[in-house]
Amino acid sequence: MTAAAARRPRAVDALPRLIGHRGAADLAAENTEAGFRKAAALGARWVEFDVHLSADGVPVVIHDDTVDRTTDGKGAVAALTLADLKRLDAGSWFGAAFKGARIPTLEETIALLDELELGAVVEIKPSPGQEAATAEAAVAMLAKRWPAHLPAPMVSSFQRPALARAQESAPGIARALTVGALPADWRQAADRLGVSAIHADHRRLDRATVAMVGQAGLPLFAYTVNDAERAAELYRWGVLALFTNRPDLLTAAAREATI
Repeated sequence: MTAAAARRPRAVDALPRLIGHRGAADLAAENTEAGFRKAAALGARWVEFDVHLSADGVPVVIHDDTVDRTTDGKGAVAALTLADLKRLDAGSWFGAAFKGARIPTLEETIALLDELELGAVVEIKPSPGQEAATAEAAVAMLAKRWPAHLPAPMVSSFQRPALARAQESAPGIARALTVGALPADWRQAADRLGVSAIHADHRRLDRATVAMVGQAGLPLFAYTVNDAERAAELYRWGVLALFTNRPDLLTAAAREATI
């Protein structure tokens, strides 16, 4: 391990082998209370979700830059106030059983995770030009509201400026660099941003790449894995944790990897 790696905030203790992606995104409306409850009911002990900023600066849990795909509204998240966002139905697009679901704030989601006793990877998913502001608001809320009895959270992002601001604003909160394929400068970026893990697209991973990241002293998480055979292979290669839309399908592979 490099000296830079040793100075990073420590990755959370007892990291999970399985993380519910946007809750349980194939089984319930993503990034909603129902989705997080579904993940917990299926045995996930951690979930992943995405944070944007509303027009009035409130961190809210939604994946896309616009509300078009996952609500009955239209427009950019960054152009809508919290009151605007709260009027939208964030569940009917997925199915009638989820009609009336609302876009949660990060603060509301933290309270729900407290109730469900779930850990979290919080992806900073900024609208264009809001990388620093979104990161600052997200880590400030985590620092203020995260329950002490839960495992410490991890923030992640594809956006390096967001991770840099998270590092400045809350250096004690573990960070992860999210990538598709591992970029050529990943080691330099990891050291500069002080990240505690790498999150990568499982389709771009092979055994040698997984080993290389491990040799650098960084846990590797892979997204988004919904097939049990692929999960078992990734665990054998040394991937520490998997993000999945179907926690129910990967439970056995995660359990065997832990033994």
